[in-house]
Amino acid sequence: MGMDDSGPVEIFGEGEFPKTGLFTTATKVHFEAKYANGVKLVCQTDGSNTKFEGTDGWVDVSRGGLKTGPESLKNTTIGPNEIHLYESNDHNQNFLDCIKSRKDPITNAEIGHRTSTLCHLGNIAMLLGRKLKWDPKNERFTNDSAANSMVTRAMRAPWRL
Repeated sequence: MGMDDSGPVEIFGEGEFPKTGLFTTATKVHFEAKYANGVKLVCQTDGSNTKFEGTDGWVDVSRGGLKTGPESLKNTTIGPNEIHLYESNDHNQNFLDCIKSRKDPITNAEIGHRTSTLCHLGNIAMLLGRKLKWDPKNERFTNDSAANSMVTRAMRAPWRL
């Protein structure tokens, strides 16, 4: 998407959260993120699979395999002048190799941060059940103080920032 050093500017979500039990993580997820460059990302899961939708198609991932729409997307060859993602069959080994070589790993710290931020934003939007506006530079919601109160939580003493 070309947004590795940024994040969405708007996010909305709906989810199902357990009412009983030990865990509070959403069991069904649907959130939509809109980026400043116009890209819309949809993340949806029904508990056993995860579906990502883009403007030109979708990818559905589950333990049973991979489905795409259109079907041809699965077998599309990426051309030499198109974007090629970093290839790694073993993320742990890739990290260790990059310590030795001083190269960036498949997911550097900024990409890891922005990826986990997207998941947190989706969770906050699902918990609040409303559309939120996000400033990816300042990493604050621009229209919702309740959402901003969920960005961080109080640290236990003696820990502080």
